[in-house]
Amino acid sequence: METATRLAQEGTLLSDRDTGVTLEVHDAPQCSAVNDILARVGDKWSVRVVMALADGSLRFNQLRRGIPGISQRMLTRTLRGLERDGLVSRAVTPSVPPRVDYALTRLGTSLCDPVARLGNWAIANIGQVEAARAAFDAGQDQTKL
Repeated sequence: METATRLAQEGTLLSDRDTGVTLEVHDAPQCSAVNDILARVGDKWSVRVVMALADGSLRFNQLRRGIPGISQRMLTRTLRGLERDGLVSRAVTPSVPPRVDYALTRLGTSLCDPVARLGNWAIANIGQVEAARAAFDAGQDQTKL
C-alpha cells in the first residue's frame, strides 16, 4: 500500500502529518472487506457480547442475562456471526442437556482493548456530544421558523 498523496475532501485533513497517522490508499476489495469487518465488530450487540466474554467463557443463558435487552434470536445470530468471523469459539460438551460454552478466540481477545478504548472515549466525551447535538437541534429548529 502506498501513502495517500491525493487532495482530501472538504473537512478532512490534507496530510498524514496532521495526525501522525499514515493514510493509505486501498483498493475497492480491501475497502469492502474492511467495511464488512467494521460492520460486524461495530454493531451494538457484537460489542456487548465481546465485552461480556472478555473475562472468560460463558454459557448462552449467562450471556443473555448479562446483556440486557438482547433477545434470544439476536444473541444467537450475533454469536453465529462472531463465530464465523473467528472472534468467538463455541464448545459443546456432550451431556443431557448438552452444555454449550462460548469464549473469545485469540482474535476476539485482541478486539477487547480497542473496543474498551472506544467505550472510554464515549464516556469521556458524552457531555460534549450531547451539547453539540443540542446546539445542532436548536439551530435546526430556528431554520424551520
